[in-house]
Amino acid sequence: MKFNGFPPGKVTFTRVPALFFRELLPAIDNLEELKATLYALWQVTRLEGEVRYLQVEDFTSDPDFLAGMGSDPSEQLANVQTGLERAVNRGTLLRSEIPGSEDEFLYFFNSPKGREAVQALEDGSWRPSDGDGPSAGLSIERPNIFQLYEENIGPLTPLIADTLRESEELYPSTWIREAMEIAVANNVRKWNYIEAVLRSWQEEGRDERKDRRHTKKSRRAYLEDEFADFIED
Repeated sequence: MKFNGFPPGKVTFTRVPALFFRELLPAIDNLEELKATLYALWQVTRLEGEVRYLQVEDFTSDPDFLAGMGSDPSEQLANVQTGLERAVNRGTLLRSEIPGSEDEFLYFFNSPKGREAVQALEDGSWRPSDGDGPSAGLSIERPNIFQLYEENIGPLTPLIADTLRESEELYPSTWIREAMEIAVANNVRKWNYIEAVLRSWQEEGRDERKDRRHTKKSRRAYLEDEFADFIED
């Protein structure tokens, strides 16, 4: 498959610790391990909450990711397991079994927060809960908000473009997309309406869940804390 290039406008980036390029990338000599590691990095940046982990199902339930892991289902699953096993053996990922489960494992990055989470899981002070895991795969990566605005709300003027850029610094991109969807569903195709929805979620919590009030800046701060040992000033 030939890559057609990146689209115009602002695109979403995934933050990768510089240490990955300096130490891990030169050491990784297996394609499955490299793909599993990069996919795990991408997934964990999309999570909310203080404890971020992945399970095997988060890799094997994404058809687009699996398509690059082999020519048939059995080969794909075997390569995912190989990639994860090698990442664990290298020390990139930490794997811990959920106490009382039957072969249910959680994968954490080998970072300060990851090590704390493994310890908390093992001593019983923390357990995973429903809704903690990733909800998105490569197949539902959406267009950027500039495209969404033009397709659903109206023409993209320079003033609107500046407003959208500012909003991306204040709110998660998923919130902006969902607020646009609400505006379209209610046939109120105005940015003021969308912005009011976003402010409401930020002040009161989306879906009345206070723990989901994570802006893009707070997630960015989490990542800097998550990989604090790896980030140079």
